[in-house]
Amino acid sequence: MRLISTAFALFVLCSTLVIGQQRGAQPPANPAVPAPPAPAGQRGGGRGRGAVQVMTLVSSAWPDGGQIPAKHTQAGDDVSPPLAWSGAPDGVVSYALIVHDADAAIGNGTDDLLQWLVWNIPATVSSLREHAPALAQLPDGSRQISATGPYYRGPGAAAAGPAHHYIFELFALDTTLEVPAVGAQPPATRAAVVAAMAGHIRGKAVYTGLFKR
Repeated sequence: MRLISTAFALFVLCSTLVIGQQRGAQPPANPAVPAPPAPAGQRGGGRGRGAVQVMTLVSSAWPDGGQIPAKHTQAGDDVSPPLAWSGAPDGVVSYALIVHDADAAIGNGTDDLLQWLVWNIPATVSSLREHAPALAQLPDGSRQISATGPYYRGPGAAAAGPAHHYIFELFALDTTLEVPAVGAQPPATRAAVVAAMAGHIRGKAVYTGLFKR
């Protein structure tokens, strides 16, 4: 659990910096994560690798911060949404996409629910088509998991209570990640991916959707 907790703290801290820069929004409070030492947009690459460039991530399925259509949720067809990004810095080797439910804490509050994790997306790719196939390794070499298997798992927040925030985070990396798609539980794989990204993040984009049944 120490590896998962430490990696998640790093992951949330990076998310806080970029979300605040792009929209001024504040993610759910996490008392275990210290406040950023410098304003968003300053040095954040880690290990002296330079600034993290702010990128743009969009989807034609809903506006940023809007309601995710049922088609892309467990209440509908449960297919992955179309995504596209731009503004990548020079020197990108691969991309990683992490989609998570910021309002669904698991692991004694040290993690949240993983909806989709795709890593080793080739640098030549700038979009993901709708309805990704359910494969641990996709034809282009990228790998994927979710909390329940090697596929996109759409939002499934219950009708009771407020809508959940589903955060789509894209990272531009200067390396590929030697993390297998099989052989470990999803939380451990996620922690390994986040740990492997440390010091290699060159750009980042964030997109948000809301959903409840």
